[in-house]
Amino acid sequence: MKMRGAKAMLESLKREGVEVMFGIPGGSVIPLYDEIYDSDIRTLLMRHEQAAAHAADGYARVSGDVGVCISTSGPGATNLVTGIATAFLDSSPIVAFTGQVPRSMIGKDSFQEADSVGVTMPITKHNFQFYSVEEIPYTIKKAFKIARSGRPGPVLIDVPKDVQEKEADMKFPNDVDIKGYNPNVTGHPRQIKKAVDLLLSAQRPIALVGGGVIISGASKELMDFVEMLGLPVVTSLMGKGAFPENHPLALGMIGMHGRKAGNFAISDADVIIAIGCRFSDRTTGNVNCFAPEAQLIHVDIEAAEIGKNVPCHVPVVGDAKQVLKEMIKIAAVKAKKHPEWTKKVKQFKKEFSPKMDYDDVPLMPQRVIKEIMEVISGDDIVVTEVGQCQMWAAHFLSRTKSRTFISSGGLGTMGFGFPAAIGAKMAKPEQNVIDIAGDGSFMMNCQELATTVVEDVPVVVAVMNNHYLGMVRQWQELFFDRRYSGVYLGEVPDYLKLADAFGANGIRVEKPGDIRKAVKEAFTSGRPTVIDFVVKRESNIFPMVPPGGCLKDIIEG
Repeated sequence: MKMRGAKAMLESLKREGVEVMFGIPGGSVIPLYDEIYDSDIRTLLMRHEQAAAHAADGYARVSGDVGVCISTSGPGATNLVTGIATAFLDSSPIVAFTGQVPRSMIGKDSFQEADSVGVTMPITKHNFQFYSVEEIPYTIKKAFKIARSGRPGPVLIDVPKDVQEKEADMKFPNDVDIKGYNPNVTGHPRQIKKAVDLLLSAQRPIALVGGGVIISGASKELMDFVEMLGLPVVTSLMGKGAFPENHPLALGMIGMHGRKAGNFAISDADVIIAIGCRFSDRTTGNVNCFAPEAQLIHVDIEAAEIGKNVPCHVPVVGDAKQVLKEMIKIAAVKAKKHPEWTKKVKQFKKEFSPKMDYDDVPLMPQRVIKEIMEVISGDDIVVTEVGQCQMWAAHFLSRTKSRTFISSGGLGTMGFGFPAAIGAKMAKPEQNVIDIAGDGSFMMNCQELATTVVEDVPVVVAVMNNHYLGMVRQWQELFFDRRYSGVYLGEVPDYLKLADAFGANGIRVEKPGDIRKAVKEAFTSGRPTVIDFVVKRESNIFPMVPPGGCLKDIIEG
């Protein structure tokens, strides 16, 4: 089948099931966009390439499939970098296409030339550059296979302009063999048995659940396993939603801004089974005093993560879903529970229940989160920006289903939430999507209001407006004698006027009794909506473990 390179790219994407892409055209990808003109694949015109990468990431996290973004060469490609790095740290499968100057001009400092392959090598699972037209179908097939399989992640394909324009006979493979790439998904039977035996011998066992459980679709297996053994469950930020947070065994998120009950329970455990969790510093606190009495079982598809941050007693390399299935078979024969430990954990949960019923004016963020939680359904999708807003949502807002809480964990990327919400809405158009935002983080990609209006993507942005870069200000308040350096954002913008300028809906809320009404109005309006919640300026996210502290060294506020 003879066709241009650009058309072969679109045909390859169609065969991968791609229905939507996010990008911005430029000189080096005009041939590709010329083919897009006649394509059935919907391509959203974003207003910044970073936002295109975040939108593809949000789409991937909600759909469970690969998100796709496109940029032109040079500055377009380098603008994608933050979004690619965000996806890399959180194991999100995206494929990024970057335009490139013609092959004959590469390496000559040509106009809008950048070494996209070299720049992104440390932040991609793999990357490619097309050297010939004929290789296009094979390379794209490889890229999607790598992005999806094993531990997912971003893959970049650099596309010289002349490769898009040339014609060749194309063959589209159904599958490709990638030499040296063979992710292990099945845990070793002996290690699995060791893990179960250690759990059965424990007096105070606990499960720590990370994003790997969500990625593998293992929530049902996790539920069956922990209920069989009566294991309390805590999560990392990325694991939020993998286990219903309204379940009697759920203790919520642990870490720097985790639930106090979860932090105390894992600190007192004698055996921890960590599933799909990489033990980031924000989860463990000071690793030297993390769970000091516990033996650790670590289940992860990525062998390099096991023992990297926390010493491991029983490693199990494999996919969370497959490993849990095998563990259930073994545990079912001699499962036992721990009534004294269960009683203690329940006491933690009761004693440390967070307060959310504030009637203050200006608003307290906890009350805003409480009202949002009572409006949304279990299927609705919550996306967050980064900072205090992120931690208020993670700490106080309960989620019961996988892929309904989307946040930038590893890189902590301000500006992530709003474009990721656009991607999430494109993945699940029938569900409400709300971005829990801070004014500082939202302003970093607020230009995407234009995208939501023009492309008719009715997402809601709930701005916790305190006129500060709130998380930095909180640290300055607590640890630097309130020396607020470089964090005051001023009294601008007026978010109602900003929304109106883009043709979006704007609502301001100043009283607790108006919160729920505003959220309902935003969802039923069918329009992109910015809700300006006027919150207390020096409101803080507590509890908090100080930097370098142990999980029990909690600042209460």
